[in-house]
Amino acid sequence: MLAFEVDSRPTRSRSSRVEAQFKVKVADVRVANCHGKVRKQGRFAGRRPDWKKAFVRLAPGEKTIDFFQGV
Repeated sequence: MLAFEVDSRPTRSRSSRVEAQFKVKVADVRVANCHGKVRKQGRFAGRRPDWKKAFVRLAPGEKTIDFFQGV
């Protein structure tokens, strides 16, 4: 299972985008809303933005995605 930070605006499944970008077959995509934390700097409080995390499950027999091939 892989996890990605994705754009928070669209609500549709992102399986076709992952398949096109990484050239793998995707079995399932699930999306979770992650809420931003409240951070304090002295007496001032700020808030980090909300974001979405996509959990991608690859089809059986697919190779894992290697992000750092050139490093």
